[in-house]
Amino acid sequence: MATSTVTHVVQVATEQVRIPVARGRVGRVVVSVLRAEGVGEAEVSVTFVTNRRMAALNRRHLGHAGATDVISFGFAPVAEGAPVTGDIYIAPAVARRNALAHGAGIREELLRLVVHGTLHVLGHDHPTDDARTTSPMWRRQERLLLRTLRFA
Repeated sequence: MATSTVTHVVQVATEQVRIPVARGRVGRVVVSVLRAEGVGEAEVSVTFVTNRRMAALNRRHLGHAGATDVISFGFAPVAEGAPVTGDIYIAPAVARRNALAHGAGIREELLRLVVHGTLHVLGHDHPTDDARTTSPMWRRQERLLLRTLRFA
């Protein structure tokens, strides 16, 4: 009988910012999303960055001015069965502003962005207009977030 191994490697880093969530918890959230989405092997990095760094990433890769809350890069597997790989960048200062505007706590918002970024790494997408919050991806994100918060 053949057994398959599931390996999820998650690296969490901060670049000149402090976050009110333990790095281990961030990693567990990524793994939870990967498992829920049926992903076998994966290598994902999550980096919390300054607004300045986020603005540079946003300009260079998306052609947009200013900082945004989260940017994700998912890389196509190099071969069949190769691990899913991706990088997620989160700006805690933007997350804090968004949390205040929407009546959410900063920890909840940061974890929402971790889930959101992980779904993007896996190829999920959403509209960029007001329909974003009613899209299938957004609904999936909120279900996964609730599960994450429930078992925190």
